[in-house]
Amino acid sequence: MYKRQGIAYSLNKNAHGLILTDLKIPYNICFESEEKLYIGSTNFAHKKEAEAVENKKIKYLPKAGEYVVHSTHGIGKCMGVVNMTVGGVEKEFFKLVYRGGDSLYVPTENADCLSLYMASGDDVTLNKLGGKEFAREKVKAMQSIEDMSKDLLEIYAKRKATKGFKYSEDDYLYTEFENAFPYTETNDQLQAIQDVKRDMISGKVMDRLICGDVGFGKTEVAMRALFKAVENGKQVAILAPTTILSLQHYMTAKSRTGDFGVTVEMLNRFRSSKEQKKILEDLASNKLNVICGTHRLLSSDVKFHDLGLLILDEEQRFGVKAKEQIKKMKANVDVLTLSATPIPRTLSMSLMNIRDISIINTPPVDRLPVKTYVLAYNEDIVVNTINEELNRGGQVLIVYNNVMKLPELSNRLQAKVKSGARFDTAHGQMSEIALENAIKRLYDGETDVFVSTTLIENGVDLPKANTLIVIDSDKLGLSQMYQLRGRVGRNTEQAYAYFTYASEKTMTEEASNRLQAIAENTDLGSGFKIAMRDLQIRGAGELLGKVQHGHMQKIGYDLYTKLLDETMRKLKGEKVTIEREVKLDIAISSKIPQDFVDDESERLQIIARISNITTKESARSVINDLLKKYNRLPKEVYQLAQVGLMRSLAISQKVKLITINKTRMAITFYEDVDVNELLERVRKYDHFKFENVSLPTITLSPSEFSVVTAQTYMIEFLSNYKK
Repeated sequence: MYKRQGIAYSLNKNAHGLILTDLKIPYNICFESEEKLYIGSTNFAHKKEAEAVENKKIKYLPKAGEYVVHSTHGIGKCMGVVNMTVGGVEKEFFKLVYRGGDSLYVPTENADCLSLYMASGDDVTLNKLGGKEFAREKVKAMQSIEDMSKDLLEIYAKRKATKGFKYSEDDYLYTEFENAFPYTETNDQLQAIQDVKRDMISGKVMDRLICGDVGFGKTEVAMRALFKAVENGKQVAILAPTTILSLQHYMTAKSRTGDFGVTVEMLNRFRSSKEQKKILEDLASNKLNVICGTHRLLSSDVKFHDLGLLILDEEQRFGVKAKEQIKKMKANVDVLTLSATPIPRTLSMSLMNIRDISIINTPPVDRLPVKTYVLAYNEDIVVNTINEELNRGGQVLIVYNNVMKLPELSNRLQAKVKSGARFDTAHGQMSEIALENAIKRLYDGETDVFVSTTLIENGVDLPKANTLIVIDSDKLGLSQMYQLRGRVGRNTEQAYAYFTYASEKTMTEEASNRLQAIAENTDLGSGFKIAMRDLQIRGAGELLGKVQHGHMQKIGYDLYTKLLDETMRKLKGEKVTIEREVKLDIAISSKIPQDFVDDESERLQIIARISNITTKESARSVINDLLKKYNRLPKEVYQLAQVGLMRSLAISQKVKLITINKTRMAITFYEDVDVNELLERVRKYDHFKFENVSLPTITLSPSEFSVVTAQTYMIEFLSNYKK
């Protein structure tokens, strides 16, 4: 639910499915616990793989209604978090439902065995709980991954082996160029600049993605790379998907390098045939250092004297044919890709360390998040919104991706808003001169309300534009909507974005998900989150073909890329730490009571914080933060934090099982633990004794210590235990 000036709007979101109860049909219920209690008519083995599946890049806890992948049982649907009593102890579990109505209850502290199911297509086929199909699909995927990894490594090795140009270290001229930047760089921005410089002076062929929100400083990172290339005698090409964006890059590069004798030109539809001919001659004869352009740069008549750096902006906006030409163009040159919302394929390749990535998350000083509304189109609201913006001296951008109806919409709105408002329209089918003049009037402040197609998606930087209204936004992609929202709010004024849809129209689930995502991700720096959400909605697509895409569909994107990453690292000879499953059988109530926090999203946030605990210090920090926020901390929440700490300490120390109850208090290790080292550690503790019946185990006497005391001792032991 969203509000502005007392008007409430809600997103008419399609249902994801039905939750049916009290069905008079046979079903099984599975409690995933250390005692492996199964109730139902089906018995099956419950064997987890040695390697726990954990996505280190994306912290994930499932929400009700989401499809998840359990590393052993496969694809199920999360029904939310439930409290249950097992063995006389209350704990919290994620309830997962599988095909046929079978249920699996996963303790919240074991959430690392779950990942979000991300694959393209709306139809999701649940696995059968206890069935063998998921295990078979994993085996097939692994076999295919091994084959594909060899292909990827060949590409990786070929690029690494290709001798790139070794750029010089920073000199006085480069330092002067840095100092000429009129703003203070953010720490993220400085780190990205360092990453790029390190690539360039290393002598390897650079292929780096700079991912940062609109207006967060990606362009300046590119300018630093551009100057270093030019200073070393190399030419630079800046390739953009639209004429407007190429124009802005041209203006920026010309302004930024003008005092340093760098020659910059532009090659797009704003240049006449005669002008283009002269530009091409200068480019080939090395009279030009930098060329900015659109697809025109990919034409066969474009010849460089010595191209050293390709700056590729918003790669997702190029078509398949253009991407193939880009691939040829970047074969032996350094490549710097800029994007606020990288396409799933680009992002996934970066996350798997096939490409390098730098992320800029820090917003400029005094920048405010754009207030975002998703609502059914209502012309009275639109007119009122336009008048509000005009009354405070700002500009309004209206996006309607329908060339035929643009004039009608513009005329109708102009007749309804305050008199004297200056309207203008623009679309890609206009002549070069007409479009250039319309854009110039907008930049010069001669237009109050600019009605256009999505051509303003990239490149329009207007400090006075603080209200955006998008018509039929459900027809646009998520990254498109995000880029459009980035056109407003580029100064210190509060900006507003309205994404509207036809009230009489029934949206697809995917369109509904996109609108929900744009409404939820309003924080500054949420471009990376948008990209990950886009990955979830659209799926990863193909990495190296339809066969691999099919495997991703069967086991989910997260698990697939996890297996691919591990396989590639092994084949490259890198050390891969095997994080095996740690089972906890602890007879202590550890949960978040309903009378403490009853909102599920807030409960998940607390669980997520607890899941990030790695040391006693971080555990204390979480506990103190919760005390400050809620003024109290139930003992069950404290115990949940202790359990989280214990599990985190144990997960990388070859611990297989921790048992704490009235009859047994023990830590059991996997068979490949260093027994001598373990014995040496045990000798330093009076309370422990060592036994090695089937697996190496250290124990406490339950007659001497309470369950809570035993937990404290075990945390102390694990905190000081060295692998």
